[in-house]
Amino acid sequence: MDFAVTEEQKMLRKSAQDFLRKECPREKARKIMEGATGYSPELWRKIAELGWLGLAFPSELGGSAFGFADLCVLMEELGYHLFPGPFFSTVLLGAMPILRHGTPDQKKEILPKVASGDLILTLALTERDPALQACAIETAARRRGGSYLIEGTKLFVPDAHIAHWILCAARTRRAKGREPAVTLFIVDARDAAVEVTPLKTLSWEKQCEVVFHGARVPGGMILGDLHAGWPIIEETLAMANVALSAAMVGGAQAVMDMAVHYAKERIQFDRPIGSFQAVQHYFADMWIEINGARLLTLRAASGIGKGVIPAKDVAMAKAKAAEAFRRATIVGHQVFGAIGFTYEHDMHLYHRRSVSYDMTLGDQAFQRQRVATELGL
Repeated sequence: MDFAVTEEQKMLRKSAQDFLRKECPREKARKIMEGATGYSPELWRKIAELGWLGLAFPSELGGSAFGFADLCVLMEELGYHLFPGPFFSTVLLGAMPILRHGTPDQKKEILPKVASGDLILTLALTERDPALQACAIETAARRRGGSYLIEGTKLFVPDAHIAHWILCAARTRRAKGREPAVTLFIVDARDAAVEVTPLKTLSWEKQCEVVFHGARVPGGMILGDLHAGWPIIEETLAMANVALSAAMVGGAQAVMDMAVHYAKERIQFDRPIGSFQAVQHYFADMWIEINGARLLTLRAASGIGKGVIPAKDVAMAKAKAAEAFRRATIVGHQVFGAIGFTYEHDMHLYHRRSVSYDMTLGDQAFQRQRVATELGL
């Protein structure tokens, strides 16, 4: 199979690099991440004007009609530059499931406004039991006339504090001895019955506790079919994990670039530390890891782009990308030495992000177990 980057993707990557270097240098990204909202409305509007938010939408919905693999190319650049903001939650967790499973009215109402930067979306899935299984969903939705009332608590909901709509997974039926039936609801995040509390996180990413106190959702705001939301969630998680893998590859590449530049300049024993064989082998291993992760990510993205959800490829990509990113930051710290551990240095930003991304939507152990299951073990 040919995973070569196309000319369009090269142009997209170059455009993203040029924009992010100018508009979102690491010093600016750090300040935005440390802020209360975790994003810049001005920067958000600019990426909307570039067409990034609707990159994978068809033109009739305000998009640019690019494919999923193209979106992953963009995600790699966003990961490289530590782009702050709700891009992942809005596009991957919110818009993509609506694009693939929403009604015509839902798509027309929501997606053009996402593409223009006017709507921020997110997905409320995780609860007290963090297992990514339907049986872990305790939040319940009860029918009241033509609407549903949602009661329950969701944890670690990304960017819920600035979201306009929340896709909420709720139990709508539990058959005795069977998995509960889960439905996806599109909930107005500004409803008075939706309580959002920001949580303190390791990497300054904005995650929240969201409590639904009987939030009312019209029947027309169900995503997909009633009781049939879990397959949509599994598909969404697969696509999100591949996009996250691309972001981790970008982050690992940034760490390597920083460390290689430093190794060429740092003099010890009258020679650059990069001239020592042990240090060279560190970088060789890092390069092999990063490219292996990139190849697996492209393979999984290619499958999704063809309309297939390759579960084994997705799990391999996420596990390998998370491993490559974590190892890159560890080696980066060793190369930089003490200065890399200071608060002012960018290395710790990438290290924190590597830990956070590893745990998001299933860590390395979870993904390896998925691979084993796909192997029939």
